[in-house]
This record gives sequence, C-alpha cells and structure tokens, in this order.
Amino acid sequence: QVQLVESGGGSVQPGGSLRLSCAASGFTFSSYAMSWYRQAPGEERELVARITSAGSTNYAESVKGRFTISRDNAKNTVYLQMNSLKPEDTALYYCNGRNAYFGRSYWGQGTQVTVSS
Repeated sequence: QVQLVESGGGSVQPGGSLRLSCAASGFTFSSYAMSWYRQAPGEERELVARITSAGSTNYAESVKGRFTISRDNAKNTVYLQMNSLKPEDTALYYCNGRNAYFGRSYWGQGTQVTVSS
C-alpha cells in the first residue's frame, strides 16, 4: 500500500521558518522524483520544488533562495526547509512521488502552512 504522509506544517509569523517532511512507503522511494506542490484557496496547485532520484533540484521562482528540498533515501523521506516565509506562502502543501518510466504518480493528503502576523 502506497503512502505519503506529510508533517511539519503549522502557523508562523512572516520571516519565520518551517520544515516539512514527507514519509513514503509502499514503493521504491529512491527511484522516484519527489516534489512539493502547494495550493492556496481559489488557486491552482503549483509546483514548489522537485528533487530527482539523482538528487538534482529545481524550484519555483517565487521560492528560490528561501526554500530547500532534500531527500534521505535511507529514511524514505523528503524534506522542504522553508525560510523567510511570506504571507503569500500560505497554502496546503502536498508531497508527490513520480516515476515517469513506469507512469506512476502518488500524492499525500497535504499539510497546511499559514504565514500570518
């Protein structure tokens, strides 16, 4: 059974930091590209950051220099370190695992991040 379980969301003041975690099970984590997406109310889901199975990363322009994605294949976990948070970062953050070769994509249920003073 495939599971992606996000944690680490919460409420924080502007300028603060949060670290999101996504624990994966039920698939070969190391062979999947892992991503974080977010969706704000009334908005479309957008890609925040992605890390390939080889460790290459890419980020949305809006978070470059503030967010860092990383993965620990021994723990089957992907992280998103979020610094210098802004109110516009407020959203439901989702973890995604994708293997294009096999045509498989898995989603977590999301964790809420709220940035407000």
